[in-house]
Amino acid sequence: MIQSMTGFATRRGQYGVHGWVWDIRSVNGKGLDLRLRLPDWIDGLEVQLRAATGKVLNRGNVSLTLKVTREAGEDSALRLNTAVLRSVLVMLAEVEMQAMTTGVTLAQASQADVLSMRGVMETGGVEEDTAPLAAALVQDFAALLADLQSMRAQEGKALHAVLLEQLSLIDSLVATASAEAVLRQDSVAETLRENIKRVMQSTDKVDEARIHQELALLAVKSDVTEELDRLRAHTEAARALLASPDPVGRKLDFLMQEFMREANTLCSKAQALALTRVGLDLKTVIDQMREQVQNVE
Repeated sequence: MIQSMTGFATRRGQYGVHGWVWDIRSVNGKGLDLRLRLPDWIDGLEVQLRAATGKVLNRGNVSLTLKVTREAGEDSALRLNTAVLRSVLVMLAEVEMQAMTTGVTLAQASQADVLSMRGVMETGGVEEDTAPLAAALVQDFAALLADLQSMRAQEGKALHAVLLEQLSLIDSLVATASAEAVLRQDSVAETLRENIKRVMQSTDKVDEARIHQELALLAVKSDVTEELDRLRAHTEAARALLASPDPVGRKLDFLMQEFMREANTLCSKAQALALTRVGLDLKTVIDQMREQVQNVE
């Protein structure tokens, strides 16, 4: 079953005096793009979380936020380091000024954002070893990723049903196009006869080889058999990809381009209103399917 790139999950945890809240969200993307907002005072956490995410997810724009709090205790009284705070505020003002000069508007930093920066808040006791906390967070993060994957799987199941329905509609339209192509044979033959008549009337000396060449060219331009055969082959290939356990989003995206190419050629060769309408309906369904495919991992 295919996986969607859309999903979200939240989770709470506790280790000793520390509590935390995870928030992870993913949307479609060409590759795997991770944007992490983590407490910078927990050493080595970002590297471990990126590695863990890369083992589970293949594609998607993923935003992860982690907020960690600490219970008050006798040795954990917090105090504000005003020197560091002053330095942080100066840097934030400089960043905002530089952004304004380039026409970029930045989101306003909250009090929580400022207080979470390294060194702004200090404990009254000795500096603690954050390695045990980091290990607990990494372990809990695995469960968060599992929750995210579960939601992406549910979204993928819904996508799977929609894509199969659209493929069935394409099959139906291809069958209709095939029938219309047979019905327009008489009109195509009449068009060829008219073309021959014009050639015969436009010159005193007829080049039979040239006539045969023109007839062959016109026949090729009006024959849609190959386009319809390719569309049938593409629907079979799409169904095979949907049944694959591997990430197939990129392959499906490429296949949608091939679908549209054949539908465009069918319209250009139609030479009949009914067949043109079927070709346009095909293009509409293929475009709708392409939008859905953008969310497949």
